[in-house]
Amino acid sequence: MRNDLQLNKVSNMGVERSSYFQAVEVTDPDPQRDRRQQALARCIERLRATMPVIGLRNPKIGLADNTWSYCGPYDWVISFQAGQLWLALQLTGDPVFLNAARARRPVFRGILANHGAQDHDLGFQFSLGCVSDWLMTSDREVRQMALEAATALLGRYRPEGRYIQAWNARSIHGGTRAEFANGRIIADTMQNLALLHWAHGETGRMDFYDVAEGHAATTLKHVVRADDTSFHTFVFDTASGKPLRGETHQGYADGSCWSRGQAWLIHGFAQCATATGSPLYLDAARRLAAKAEGLMETDGVPVWDYSAPNAVNAPRDSSAGAIMAAGVYMLAHQCEPEEAARWRAFGARLLAGLLDSCDLTEDAGAQGMLAHGAAHVTAGFSDNMLPYGDYYFMEALMRSLGHTQFFW
Repeated sequence: MRNDLQLNKVSNMGVERSSYFQAVEVTDPDPQRDRRQQALARCIERLRATMPVIGLRNPKIGLADNTWSYCGPYDWVISFQAGQLWLALQLTGDPVFLNAARARRPVFRGILANHGAQDHDLGFQFSLGCVSDWLMTSDREVRQMALEAATALLGRYRPEGRYIQAWNARSIHGGTRAEFANGRIIADTMQNLALLHWAHGETGRMDFYDVAEGHAATTLKHVVRADDTSFHTFVFDTASGKPLRGETHQGYADGSCWSRGQAWLIHGFAQCATATGSPLYLDAARRLAAKAEGLMETDGVPVWDYSAPNAVNAPRDSSAGAIMAAGVYMLAHQCEPEEAARWRAFGARLLAGLLDSCDLTEDAGAQGMLAHGAAHVTAGFSDNMLPYGDYYFMEALMRSLGHTQFFW
């Protein structure tokens, strides 16, 4: 790998798109820079080493021996392996990563072919599975697939409440949960708005922009609390759109602050600020990040919920740390130098915490990159490798080294 981590050119049918991805020089003195660059190199080698084991499967959650269990055909995390492969291609230009990433395309065709498989996570799935492919290769088939997914995401918008419905009332696996799902938004959806902003940029259609704007404004008003903590979910009356109450699904309690939800919001509002130039969303990312920084106190890795009892011994969530690190580096890129230095320092602290206590890239027996992820603590899933933790770990490392444009 080149030391400056610049993108090697990737071409498809003679069309180069490498100009989309640029790195900028970060001038702040940073004694940990070499450590992070070495960690990123190990991430790429971990991907290369596990490709013969993983094949066309997509990791879902780590097992006790640090091997993977795998996704079914419509899982929300199905794109994070592809996302990592596209990042590795960006950094190396090695066609082995191109081939492995593009071989996953049938998964995304399958989601488009099954209306029941489509929910608010289309943004996660198609930003990392197809927008990435389009930006790297100019293949128009994947552009069309991503636009089709963005159009399906539009169909989930509820104008009476100005929100995107999160989950489906009828599960793809059978059964219904209408009373639970209908009228509900969740913090995670902020990460899915990037697909709508990309589609607006590609087509000029204002409905993509307006839906993203409506949902972001509603999230800021109702999911972000006055003290800059956050609900995981919020429920609206399905007929009138009237706001009803904040709740949790994966956190400790309705009134607590689930750390991964806070991280989704930081990254999501920083994304929206990048896409729209809105100072309102930049300030939201700033306030959420400052609150998380204070709640972490001296911790290097966030506790799974900032209100969890016995926090010293409570499970940590490396995925929350990785998502938040990527988000605060994105925030820093949009701030004036003095404030930017603060957020880069917080990002460096978060990455140092992950490297100190969660890094698996030097463990030859591990198939993933980060230990101690908390998938769903109240359902019994904690202390796991998580593919989204691994993806955001790579993204955060790259942002810390000066890369500023990704697939979001």
